Amino acid sequence: MDDPSASLNTRRLPSYRLGGAWQMAIDHWLLAQGGAALRLYHWQRPTLSLGLHQRRIPDHWRSLAAAGRLDLVRRPSGGQAVLHGGDLTYALVWPDPPGNRQQAYRQACLWLQQAFAQLGQPLAFGSAPASLAGRNCFASSTAADLVHADGSKRIGSAQFWSGGRLLQHGSIQLAVDRQLWQELFDSPAPPLAPLPASGGELEQLLLDAASRFLPLPRAQDGPLRAEELAAIAAGLERYRVGLAESSPEATMARTT
Repeated sequence: MDDPSASLNTRRLPSYRLGGAWQMAIDHWLLAQGGAALRLYHWQRPTLSLGLHQRRIPDHWRSLAAAGRLDLVRRPSGGQAVLHGGDLTYALVWPDPPGNRQQAYRQACLWLQQAFAQLGQPLAFGSAPASLAGRNCFASSTAADLVHADGSKRIGSAQFWSGGRLLQHGSIQLAVDRQLWQELFDSPAPPLAPLPASGGELEQLLLDAASRFLPLPRAQDGPLRAEELAAIAAGLERYRVGLAESSPEATMARTT
């Protein structure tokens, strides 16, 4: 049984580079623990993550997965498909966020805005209406997303709420695989300029900003323990998307 005192701190995990099913399973498991958590991570190979309610999966996405070009996984959070591999992803677990979702987004993204402002790259929220009609998260910029002054979208975010607790995912685009992007979405990748910081420097800048601007208890660093990894591993198949997948809602219901 977990130490009840752990909920007094924000669990901050190392930057794991893992497969998509592992990354999603870890995030959903952290949400189920009841405390606050934050982590930044990378993806082991190109992965397309689908939003919880994204029902239509084009045949060519499955064909690319079958050919070994990428993995398909189902996120606990909503929104549209995101191509991972050339991005840095964050997962924020907030046990007592404000009930207003737009307010929650704004407070949960302040640390990102502060970090990018330090890089001389100010980011503002998008203004497009949220919609389930599209397939590609980065094809539009809603109030959940952060964009540069020229309108190019740097960070796409999505949420999952459970019992008043919030899991917020975000993809920070860095080095996009433009050919794979074009094949997936039949449109060019976002025209994003390289950032003046990358790798560990960028991650440290983000973590420092999170410590100052996220409304969470102080951070406590530490890796996942063996027994935690075993518990997470038991649910990996729930996040993998195969050639024939049950409904997203039924799949995620089995994780709670």
